[in-house]
Amino acid sequence: QVQLVESGGGLVQAGDSLRLSCVGSGRTFSSYGLGWFRQAPGEERDFVAAISGGTMTTTIYTDSVKGRFTISRDNAKNTVYLQMNSLKPEDTAVYYCGTSRSMLGYRSRYEYNYWGQGTQVTVSS
Repeated sequence: QVQLVESGGGLVQAGDSLRLSCVGSGRTFSSYGLGWFRQAPGEERDFVAAISGGTMTTTIYTDSVKGRFTISRDNAKNTVYLQMNSLKPEDTAVYYCGTSRSMLGYRSRYEYNYWGQGTQVTVSS
């Protein structure tokens, strides 16, 4: 059984930083792409960042977080991170991590077949 558990969310002020973590179990995570998505109230779950599996990883980001957020992974710990700097009120959402169906990371949430329960990030102005 695959399980993902996110942590690291909280209430911060604009300009602050947070690091989200997502620990997985039940699968060889090094072989799969991993992604972070976020969902604000009344909105769809939107892509934030993704990282491929394997030894030569590639990363992709949504435009609004480029230069501020960094996704990384530690395969030995089955963990994916999202370092979030220069946070803005519009970054407020529940953040979810997911594992993709292949070694690649994708922008579409439909390519992810396992999800965590989410962690709330609230950025005040």
